[in-house]
Amino acid sequence: MRRSRVTNAALVSAGAVLLASAAVAVAMPAGAAAAGCSVKYSVSSQWQGGFGANVTITNLGDAVTSWTLTWNYNAGQTVTQAWNTTLTQSGTTVTARNVSYNGAIATNGTVSFGFNGSWTGSNPDPTIFALNGVGCTGGTEPTPPPTDPPPTTPPPNGPADITVNSATRYQTVDGFGAAQSIWGSAWSTTDTQTLVGMGANQLGLSIVRTGLSPESSEWATHVNSLKTAKSYGSNVKILASPWTAPAAWKTNNSRVNGGKLRTDYYDDYANHLNSYVQYMRGQGVPIDVTSVQNEPDWHPDYDSMDWSGTELRTFVRDQGTKVQNTKLMVAEAVNLNYNFTDPTLNDSTARNNIGYVGGHLYGTEESGRLRPYSLAEQHNKPVWMTEWNLHAADGGGSNIWGNPANAAVWNETLDDIMRTVHKSMEANWNAYIWWYGKRYYSFIGDGESAFGTVAGAPLKRGYAFSQYAKYVRPGYQRVALTKSSKASPLEVTAYQGDGKVTLVILNRSNSAVNNAVIQAPQNVSRAEHYLTSQNANAASQPTSVNGGQATINVGARSISTLVFTL
Repeated sequence: MRRSRVTNAALVSAGAVLLASAAVAVAMPAGAAAAGCSVKYSVSSQWQGGFGANVTITNLGDAVTSWTLTWNYNAGQTVTQAWNTTLTQSGTTVTARNVSYNGAIATNGTVSFGFNGSWTGSNPDPTIFALNGVGCTGGTEPTPPPTDPPPTTPPPNGPADITVNSATRYQTVDGFGAAQSIWGSAWSTTDTQTLVGMGANQLGLSIVRTGLSPESSEWATHVNSLKTAKSYGSNVKILASPWTAPAAWKTNNSRVNGGKLRTDYYDDYANHLNSYVQYMRGQGVPIDVTSVQNEPDWHPDYDSMDWSGTELRTFVRDQGTKVQNTKLMVAEAVNLNYNFTDPTLNDSTARNNIGYVGGHLYGTEESGRLRPYSLAEQHNKPVWMTEWNLHAADGGGSNIWGNPANAAVWNETLDDIMRTVHKSMEANWNAYIWWYGKRYYSFIGDGESAFGTVAGAPLKRGYAFSQYAKYVRPGYQRVALTKSSKASPLEVTAYQGDGKVTLVILNRSNSAVNNAVIQAPQNVSRAEHYLTSQNANAASQPTSVNGGQATINVGARSISTLVFTL
């Protein structure tokens, strides 16, 4: 039997309610009788307006494979959270039934369960119980006097494998996202809804990155998809990133191959960025963050523009205030090279003109910068990882991406991409934005025949990423945790917000960690567990809840999310 931990302040067993009713219908095998059963009901703790209780049923008989226990409350009690049973209430009648992990009766014919409840006026114990429709003898233990205020942190009832400590707080999360096609067509309405939606088989992205074209005639391309993201998603932010200024303003007179923005066009470029933001705003698409430049340290043979860190500092210092109704970002360097952001952060005027620091993940870990950016933290500037793209698993074009159980795709997704999301959160970064959201190697398929994906259909990588994006929402704050030796193979981060505590758990080992006990900071009303692996897509998993603890199985080679509702 899988049991969660029971806490004194959260046990609402049948203590204030023991069967005054008598109508319990539990299926029993032929020859099994309940006449000799006995129910023991005890209120383990009580506070003003609430209580916790335990119920033990004995003499069930070894042949019983399922059971139903009923009783009545007569003083306005209401049952809430329960563990090791399915508990329902209709009027004054409470019905407890066996659950899958508490259905096989122990050889001594004994089962137990617990629950929390609320009461008004008084909290008398029930006195009548019925098991599978047959009356049961019952007894109650003295109810402790109420305490005020009610306890919020359950006392330990056994060791936990992961303990969340919400008193220690780290960064506030701004979101998880992906980019639209920078030069191609926009996401369709259905694509956008799949990527940002919070429903079944939707991925819950909360940031959409879009290109800021040097040609105003191209700005309308993404209006509808961005408007859909804002209206259909939940608190979705838009990041606009320019690859280049208009060719005539650059030293090489070209959109491509780098080239610098001429200093006599700094004001024109600021007005250009502002014009884009105001145009989108007029279309009903507020642009939350506007980058000054995508990859100022990279000048390939496509749209690009070259800046130094001091040039970026000068631009945002002297021109930054001209870009209104958005917050500026510096500098989206290829590997978060501090040389492109330190000058701005070290200049008080320039620093006050930006809202965010950005960078890409290419080479960042190898260069030792996948870690907290202390200068940005010192000046309260959130750090966003705004681009990374990796799809080496195909080894050069093999058609593996449309196979949801392909091992190479899953191994790269878990060991490279999900691992770096975890590391970026541990580094106190505030956002993680993948490259194209719609591509054969990405979150939803693009239908490209050579790679076997279905256009618009969620891919394995999208389900894995949703384990963060869908459940760690903008505004949540990362909090501390500790792990036991049993949980040492697991890479875990925890977050708190919206009355929830959320843990994202990577198990990159080849062994499952079963019956892992997770301790929340206080009693919880519900726990949900979702898991993605090579053979599962954000699938709901069994979870045993007891007071402030949940017990879960963490599958080998998986990423999963546990959501406590407080």
